[in-house]
Amino acid sequence: MHLPGDPMNRRLFVLALVFGLELRALPARPEETDAVLGAMSAELARSWSRLAHAEATPLYYLGYEVTDVSESWISASLGALENDAQDSARCLDVDVRVGSPRLDNTHEFKGRDSWMDYGQRPRARLVLEDDPAALRAGLWQQTDAAYKAALERYTKVETNRAVTATEEDSSPDFSQAAAPERFYAAAAPPRLDRELWRAKVKKYSAYFKGRPFVYESGAGLEVERVGRRMVSSEGTRILTGNVYLRLSFRISSRTPDGMDVYRFKSYDGDRFSDLPSDETVFRDMDRAMAELQALRAAPLVEPFAGPVILNNKAAAVFFHEIFGHRVEGQRQKHESEGQTFTKKLGQPVVSDFISVYDDPALERFRGTFLRGAYKYDDEGVKSRRVTLVGDGILRGFLMDRMPIAGFPRSNGHGRREPGHAVVARMGNTIVEASRSVPYAELRRLLLAELARQKKPFGLVFDDISGGFTLTGRESVQAFKVQPLLVYKVYADGRPDEVVRGVDIVGTPIAGFMKILAAGDDPEIFNGSCGAESGMVPVSAVAPSLLISEMEVEKVAKAQAKPPILPPPFGDKD
Repeated sequence: MHLPGDPMNRRLFVLALVFGLELRALPARPEETDAVLGAMSAELARSWSRLAHAEATPLYYLGYEVTDVSESWISASLGALENDAQDSARCLDVDVRVGSPRLDNTHEFKGRDSWMDYGQRPRARLVLEDDPAALRAGLWQQTDAAYKAALERYTKVETNRAVTATEEDSSPDFSQAAAPERFYAAAAPPRLDRELWRAKVKKYSAYFKGRPFVYESGAGLEVERVGRRMVSSEGTRILTGNVYLRLSFRISSRTPDGMDVYRFKSYDGDRFSDLPSDETVFRDMDRAMAELQALRAAPLVEPFAGPVILNNKAAAVFFHEIFGHRVEGQRQKHESEGQTFTKKLGQPVVSDFISVYDDPALERFRGTFLRGAYKYDDEGVKSRRVTLVGDGILRGFLMDRMPIAGFPRSNGHGRREPGHAVVARMGNTIVEASRSVPYAELRRLLLAELARQKKPFGLVFDDISGGFTLTGRESVQAFKVQPLLVYKVYADGRPDEVVRGVDIVGTPIAGFMKILAAGDDPEIFNGSCGAESGMVPVSAVAPSLLISEMEVEKVAKAQAKPPILPPPFGDKD
């Protein structure tokens, strides 16, 4: 067990021998040394003792999560500072469950407007100072509001169940903890040398001066420390946290036909030694500017269906967006969901040499930082590795503490942004291939597939910004992914050509079975993902993939012409 604070200030063990037994004086409980945990524990005990049986509908679970966020930003454009700021916030989430684990106030509310019932609530703030009285007052106010809201919603749930059809999955609404968790290890605050990083960010952003084809540019550093404290009526007491560093740059331009094009690069870590050297950043900036120039002159691609390669990072984003969300536990149970994979356990869902797992406990992949790592989820469950696909066969789902048929327990994937209700979410999603080839061979296989299908060209997706996937029954259960950098590969051997103006579209069941081969080049995507429970840090890892058929359609674009005058720092394009 690890305790926050300077180890020299912790209580020393006192050894004694009494009747042949060794006795140890244990360190003080964190509730006694951490003012925030102490206030949370005290107010939870008071609220539980008074509210558990205050109404006919019993309170059976009460939990507090307090999230401390400290952020610093430094950004610059063309060598001049844009932003140099820092901020701190302390947010509170109160989780109240009334009724019973079999049926409680969080039960899905079925009906025409069920898609709006995401459980979002106003973000509650607590005082930043560790003042027990002020903290307890804030906890008391929010507990009262959450308890009343839970009672009201439980009444609506009972009414809704009485007038709607019986659910196909009759699993309970909550799985109680086998044993309370105790963990105390705060994330150490990073030491930001503001003068050093102001100079670095200004220097990076100044590199784009004198490039008149770059209409907008900038560089920045973000430093974020997140601390989370959790206490619950089950006895859980947790203090944990994460540090996120991100160095990035961006450049954009516009084509003659009015399409905005841009390049973006970020470097992530939890320590400053993770961030790259100046030489690496400038090399990547040179490459990004060459790509931007190519995009400005690139032809549009017409709608297309045929063989493609998703380069490693693009493949990681693709699996995250299209597969990952569809194996989140609540989507297998909620009647409003399309339940793409619910009935496919034990069946092939991906080509047979592909396996997928999610492991938030993995802090680094081959030495590189993973943004989606965490020790405990937002329901106080320890993170763990979950096999989702093994050799192409669907093996499991991402679970929070809402059971589904065949999966009665959480596997540590209940997550949220403060101000939202918890649902099952991805952490670090890893795609592996049992057989792989060098990238040059993957390109050769692409050309062979073009010949087999008698296609004049295929596409290589080098970079993807993100996308969205629709999983609900109220809409088309399809996906759209937004590429940033695409190359046309000609079957007749002509040089590759940068093209633009397409989005990847399709349906997941067909798409994943068309993976023909994988490269030996796994790469990491670090980012943030939005869903019902808000924005959460995530990572995905995948090798480059050859897919026999993928469909693209024209992307929406602006109609504004490029600027009439060139930028003031250059008269030549």
